[in-house]
Amino acid sequence: MRVGVLTGGGDCPGLNAVLRAVARKGIGVHGHEVIGFRNGWLGPVEGQVLPLTLDSVEDILSRGGTILGSSRTDPYQVDDGPARIRAVLDEQRIDALIAIGGEDTLGVAEQLTQDGVPVVGVPKTIDNDLSATDYTFGFDTAVHIATEAVDRLRTTAESHHRALVVEVMGRHAGWIALHSGLAGGANVILVPEQPFDVEQVTEWVQQRFERQYAPIIVVAEGAVPRGGQEQLQTGEKDAFGHVRLGGVGTWLADELAARTGKESRAVVLGHTQRGGTPTAYDRVLATRFGLHAVDAVTEGDVGRMVALRGTDIVRVPLSEATAELKTVPPQRLAEAEVLFG
Repeated sequence: MRVGVLTGGGDCPGLNAVLRAVARKGIGVHGHEVIGFRNGWLGPVEGQVLPLTLDSVEDILSRGGTILGSSRTDPYQVDDGPARIRAVLDEQRIDALIAIGGEDTLGVAEQLTQDGVPVVGVPKTIDNDLSATDYTFGFDTAVHIATEAVDRLRTTAESHHRALVVEVMGRHAGWIALHSGLAGGANVILVPEQPFDVEQVTEWVQQRFERQYAPIIVVAEGAVPRGGQEQLQTGEKDAFGHVRLGGVGTWLADELAARTGKESRAVVLGHTQRGGTPTAYDRVLATRFGLHAVDAVTEGDVGRMVALRGTDIVRVPLSEATAELKTVPPQRLAEAEVLFG
C-alpha cells in the first residue's frame, strides 16, 4: 500500500512527530510505502513529493515546524484543483492520503472525501478549537511559551510600575489566552468569545496599581471591545478568506495609558507561539495520532479523523470534525474572572 501524507495550514510544534509515527508504523509494521507531499495541499495539486523513509524521519521527533513544508492553499480555489489532485494521486499510485491540519485543511479533506478521494485526517492547531477532539497537539506548546512570556514580563512590569498587555494568538477561540493567563496569574484575560468592557478592564488595572502591583493583561488577537471590531494588520485575505488579525494589544495599551495616566506597553508574541521544540505532551499526542491514522488507512476506514477523547484515541467522521469550532464557554471565563483585578 502507498500512503500519502501532507501538513497544511500554519506550522505547529508536533507535526514532525506525526510524520515520524506514520512512517515508522506504516513502513515498519504494515509494510507500506509512505509518500510525503510538500507544502500542504499545493503538493498534491502540483505533484511536489518527498518519499519518507525510516532514515529520513530518524531525528525529527523534537524538531518544530514540518519537514514537508506547509501552505494555506485551498485546491477548490485553484483551477481544476481537485481533478489535479486525483491525477497526481493516480500517478503516484497513492491508495489513501493522511491530511494533518486544522479547520481549513480538514475542511478540504472532507470535501475531497465526498468527491471520492480516500482521506484520513489528523487534527492540528495551536488554537485547540476543533470540536471533535479534546485537545490538539501544538496547543500545549503554545500555552507553555505564552506562560513563560507572562512570567518574564511580570518582573519588568513590576520594576517599572507599568501595565503590560500580552497579545496571544486566537482568532475565534480564546483557549491560549485563557490557559496561559490562568497559568501566568494574569490580572485580566480577554477572549474573542466575549466582547470586553474597556471601563471594567481599566477598573481592574487601577485596582492593581492601588495595591502597588503592576497589572498583566492577556488578550487574544481576536478579542474585541463592546461596540468595536477586530483589529486588522492588513485587509488582505488568505485562500480560505481569513484576514490577518493583530493590533488589539497595542490599541488596549494606549487606551489604558490614556485612562489611568500610567505607562502601559503591549507585547505581541505572534509566531513565537508556533515555533521551536514541542513539549513532551505534544510529542506524545502527535505520535499517538500518527500511529492511529496509519492504522485507519490500513483498514480502509477513510473519511475519518483521529481524535482524543479522555485518554483514548478514537475515530470520528471528518464532517463532525469540521462542523463547528470549539470555543471557550462562558462558565470557563467566569471561573477566571474571580482572579481578575
